[in-house]
Amino acid sequence: MPRKRPPGCAKSGSKTHRNILILTMTNSEKLFERAQTVLPGGVNSPVRAFRSVGGNPPFIAKAYGCTLEDADGKCYVDYIGSWGPMILGHSHPRVVEALHNAVDRGTSFGMPSPLEVELAEEITRRVPSAEMIRFVNSGTEATMSAIRLARAATNRPLLIKFAGCYHGHADSFLIQAGSGVATLGLPDSPGVTKGAAQDTRIAPFNDLEAVEGIFLGARDSVAAVIVEPVAGNMGVVLPEPGFLRGLRELCDRNGALLVFDEVMTGFRVHPAGAQGLFGITPDLSTFGKVIGGGLPVGAYGGRADLMKLIAPSGPVYQAGTLSGNPLAMAAGLATLRELTDDAYVKLERSSGRLAEGIAHACAERGIAAQVQRTGSMFTLFFHDHPVRNMRDASQADHPRYAKFFHRMLAAGFHLPPSGYEAWFVSLAHDDLVIERTIAAVGEALT
Repeated sequence: MPRKRPPGCAKSGSKTHRNILILTMTNSEKLFERAQTVLPGGVNSPVRAFRSVGGNPPFIAKAYGCTLEDADGKCYVDYIGSWGPMILGHSHPRVVEALHNAVDRGTSFGMPSPLEVELAEEITRRVPSAEMIRFVNSGTEATMSAIRLARAATNRPLLIKFAGCYHGHADSFLIQAGSGVATLGLPDSPGVTKGAAQDTRIAPFNDLEAVEGIFLGARDSVAAVIVEPVAGNMGVVLPEPGFLRGLRELCDRNGALLVFDEVMTGFRVHPAGAQGLFGITPDLSTFGKVIGGGLPVGAYGGRADLMKLIAPSGPVYQAGTLSGNPLAMAAGLATLRELTDDAYVKLERSSGRLAEGIAHACAERGIAAQVQRTGSMFTLFFHDHPVRNMRDASQADHPRYAKFFHRMLAAGFHLPPSGYEAWFVSLAHDDLVIERTIAAVGEALT
């Protein structure tokens, strides 16, 4: 059960904070000022800086259930969920208990431990295509390693990715990436060499004809196609009917591997990830977020014959001092064990009600909007037609989203500070919170 708001936690937008002229800096403002002297932009990940929506970010001191509490004691209903991992809600009792038990046994061993075997077994049981798993420490590390493996397995250099899909910040992925890159208006990234860029080919999401054209021009040089099966880093963009199956067929026809980046969708949209939802079997998959229960973790996995190419079983080298960290393994295992069939039914009901309520609030006010959802993740685009690729996402009314964001923040609801990001619903968002959110959306749109 989510924790109740403790005494002294003043809800943002309440009488305690509304219409008061603040003559001194807030604690969050002081922290942001200090942070900018020691952290680039004052943050450790770009979207947190609020550049897309304007203003300064609240600094979060604690979180519980579906609530964030900032350094000034203001509380917000959280729809960021640490960008996806907090599917149970913050500080879930089972996860906290598992972490306490793990800490008592030691924080890092640098050696194999029982928990990494248990978590690997849990993941491979739920995702049939992942016959073997290698744990790493981030989604970037997982996707980077999966592509290295694909190139080694095929003895080919080229990678096909999709404009607006973000697969971490490895050099070969920062070519027309989405999410933070799109938010900051950077088409690529300085520091990415021509050598890294020349081995990456770009296609529009949902455009099979473009992918086929790349294969035809590549002369059997494509090692892999990597895709977010549901794009989440240009906002939530669903694959059109036949798109994922078409990618599978093109890869099979051309001897390339299909890699599903399920760092965001894995265990979020379905018990077996997006591949379970759509019934498509990739050769390799990457995971993160939910499998760490809020701690830093990533993983890549796939067919056993491919995974056995990874050292020490095979010649493809990849290593990590903290890979399989016992704290991350404990939190991830506790999280997955709470994700029962009933849990997914509840998530689908809550997420569906929220998305429908937001869409209705926009429609009854004559506001052009698209609420695009898969499972417990969705995006509100201020756009007059469905968003099917990065070009569409960039044409949404992002200034309007910024205005809407700040009105919701003032009312005590923390949304993603960018129109290119996904909202995440957790099991801690009960019916009362969902209805409060829908009502607040109506007020913010007025």
